[in-house]
Amino acid sequence: MQQKLKECDKLQQSLWAYHPLSNETLKSLRDYYRVGLTFTSNAIEGNSLTESETKVVIEDGLTVEGKPLKDLYEASGHAAAFDFVYSLAKTIPLDEDDLLKIHALFYDKIDSSLAGKYRKVPVFISGSKYAVAPVDKIQQRMEKLIDWYNNNESKIHPVLLAAQFHKRFVFIHPFVDGNGRLARLLMNLALIRNDYNIAIIPQILRSEYISVLELAHSDDTAFCSFIADRVIATQMDILRLFRESMPQPEKMSFEDLLKATISVNPGINAPSLALKLSRSLRTTQRYLHNLSHDGVIEFRGVAKKGGYYLTPTQA
Repeated sequence: MQQKLKECDKLQQSLWAYHPLSNETLKSLRDYYRVGLTFTSNAIEGNSLTESETKVVIEDGLTVEGKPLKDLYEASGHAAAFDFVYSLAKTIPLDEDDLLKIHALFYDKIDSSLAGKYRKVPVFISGSKYAVAPVDKIQQRMEKLIDWYNNNESKIHPVLLAAQFHKRFVFIHPFVDGNGRLARLLMNLALIRNDYNIAIIPQILRSEYISVLELAHSDDTAFCSFIADRVIATQMDILRLFRESMPQPEKMSFEDLLKATISVNPGINAPSLALKLSRSLRTTQRYLHNLSHDGVIEFRGVAKKGGYYLTPTQA
């Protein structure tokens, strides 16, 4: 698993090398994700729209003849929820209302009386031998989930964080419907908040996905590995598109960029580094921690007024 995480980091840094992207490129990339994730996530749950039909519904606002109204609402609702997820990329910390709003945006046109509201009835998952949270435990477990996420966001590798967030949410199953799609949106929220590209699970992998998720009740190794594979596959897809449409950038790892920036700005703090390198504070702090652990850099001074320096062996 550690090798896969290293591969994820390597590919993500290859993608970062193409940054900063123009506003037009960022928008087209987000639209690409918006359609792709909406289509695949809905298809896993049985939605009948094709990818091109999904694009027509969410980008043009058109209906598709012969398709159930619910399928159209699922597409437009998921796209709205996806847009809101992107708006949470800089929010610190997440709170319960954020998760409720994601569901409300997805489910409002399907059933507004249940949108953004925890279920009041017990549900059972077909094909699973495990029970989900009892109705009277949902509120408590969701609060614990949010606390867990906020406490671990800067401690766990982003890919493992995303897999764990997905797993823990779906095992609670707090809503009457839409839990799988919400779990995949939350998984991608964790990735986006840590400067990672989103991960897409295609319908063709549905059986394997369900199988490893069921196994994760007792051992989540295979599930985490599966999510890492999907992150890598999506990274490679985007990297291919970048290489076909943009000039090849200079190869320089994020660690090297941090070291170079600290070298010419001794005493610089983490927020300033994040701003200079166009990365989130969470991502910057994660790599600073790694460099500090390896003895490459060191922090000098008190918490709010100190900064980072290369160690004497690196200077």
